[in-house]
Amino acid sequence: MSTVAYEIVDVFTDRPFAGNPLAVVFGAASLAGDQMQALAREFNLSETVFLLPATTPGATYRARIFTPESELPFAGHPSVGAAVTGVRRGLFPEGQVVQECGAGLLPITVAAAGEASLTGGPATLGDPLDAAPLLALVGLSADDHAGPAPRRAGCGLEFTYLPVRREALSRATVPLNPDVPMLSVFAWSSPTAYARVFCPGVSVPEDPATGSAALGLGVYLTASGWLPATGSSAYTVHQGVEMGRPSLLRCTVTAGAGAVTTATVRGHVVPIAKGEIAVPPFIG
Repeated sequence: MSTVAYEIVDVFTDRPFAGNPLAVVFGAASLAGDQMQALAREFNLSETVFLLPATTPGATYRARIFTPESELPFAGHPSVGAAVTGVRRGLFPEGQVVQECGAGLLPITVAAAGEASLTGGPATLGDPLDAAPLLALVGLSADDHAGPAPRRAGCGLEFTYLPVRREALSRATVPLNPDVPMLSVFAWSSPTAYARVFCPGVSVPEDPATGSAALGLGVYLTASGWLPATGSSAYTVHQGVEMGRPSLLRCTVTAGAGAVTTATVRGHVVPIAKGEIAVPPFIG
């Protein structure tokens, strides 16, 4: 039976069994998408990333990212985890690498200490939304809303951002409605956000650390006037506390005249396990 190698790592934490667990699969260039999806379903983590040869000039490698039920164009913790793990395995040197993925070519800087900084894709921002149905979706009331109207925002993958009072965060319940596929419920205390991220639309009820959501949060904060409209600002995101997997995401956002030009997220990656897994039969 043929196999491929994998590693399990914890991302956005400097200690094991915290942060967001990730499966990184190597040597899978001959696998079809349905085989990758079957492996992601077997690992049953929020995401599994496949490290593949680059197909675009200027890219160091190509990443395909899967939840247990679908493929994503981009996600933060798989991107950070794949880059650090690839360097640890000697596939490419530390320093700046370029990841090819569904969101384009994304630069990642990998440090010797098992840490990486990811630059997100182009910023996107939606119109203000009615807070009431979103609050009801997570079991909160109008009194729990804190700040401006919710909006969708992203840097390669969009989330809906709902600001709430800090004491309401622990009372939020996991939404079951996939019509709001990715929802970040957060409390802001400058320069720190305390967040819970729910992704029912991709079969991830709650995520303990979400790099893509941390990037998009900078877009939302800038548009809401909570971060400066011009220049670079740093902020941190604490996530996963309610799940028993505390995570720390360190971010920067750069804006000009209220429009975000770049956003980065940085974090550690801790190796947990490695081995080989059988290749699923081809289904397609």
